[in-house]
Amino acid sequence: MRNVVVGTRRSALATTQTGHIVEALRRAHPDLSVSTCEILTKGDRIQDVALSKVGGKGLFITEIEDALRGAKVDLAVHSMKDVPAVLAHGLVIGAVPKREDPRDVLLSSAGYTLATLPEGAVVGTSSLRRSAQLQKLRPDLRIEPLRGNIDTRLRKLQAPSAFSAIVLAAAGLVRMGWWDAQTGQVAHHELIGRALSFDEVLPAVGQGALCVECRADDETLLQLLSPLHDPDTADCARAERAFLAAVGGSCQVPVAGLAEVVGRDGAVRQMRLRALIGAPDGSQVTAFSATGTDPQALGVSVGEQLLKAGGREILAALS
Repeated sequence: MRNVVVGTRRSALATTQTGHIVEALRRAHPDLSVSTCEILTKGDRIQDVALSKVGGKGLFITEIEDALRGAKVDLAVHSMKDVPAVLAHGLVIGAVPKREDPRDVLLSSAGYTLATLPEGAVVGTSSLRRSAQLQKLRPDLRIEPLRGNIDTRLRKLQAPSAFSAIVLAAAGLVRMGWWDAQTGQVAHHELIGRALSFDEVLPAVGQGALCVECRADDETLLQLLSPLHDPDTADCARAERAFLAAVGGSCQVPVAGLAEVVGRDGAVRQMRLRALIGAPDGSQVTAFSATGTDPQALGVSVGEQLLKAGGREILAALS
């Protein structure tokens, strides 16, 4: 059987996520030879500038997609939230594994919740999406940029600094085996993480999901990937990404979206998609939700409704 080369970023989280996919492939196909290839991306090289100022989505995958198209690697593992709404020519999403916890987590040494953060507390995040929602609920908070890999950001919070708290995605903490959602304890760190509800902070499109990308014409590999695919997660991600494409969203604008399966009739899934567009300072946030069975149509419809409800003006003010 062929050897499959998997491309991945070099960060600890990226290699851990890739390791999960490699192991899943080996379990599904014990005779398959699988190796990894670490690739340094632009997003990894630039650590001192907010993503919104250096290009947004695509920063963490462009070099890996180049390796895919050049046949240096056979597939790539990405965090779905890093994947642009439109894939590079010749590439497809070959599998979407079951989603991890999509929530955001507020981390601090004192175990703060969003409500108990002190007046004027400094919160670290470079996400415009998080900033918009946090400041809508707590206009007194000071949001300061925070870049780096997950372990780097945790160390910045622990070191003497101005941060009262930082916000990270739960999925990364869970995949690293660092966060206990029940106790809030963060392993290897003197920190407590409190999950933010979806009513407080709606996650990024695709947050918690992984994208296994490959060449569209590699039919053999597409078949090998099929045991890793979770149809529920895939349909939810498709609805969210359709919304993102409809509003022209990226890391450069504060957009959020989460689809969940809320019912089913045989193979037909009833999904609820919640989404929002906001100004980075939280002064304007417009939200909308709808249900449907067609992921693409649902995402487009929610995007169009949000644009009509004031989202277009918010995005225009940011351009």
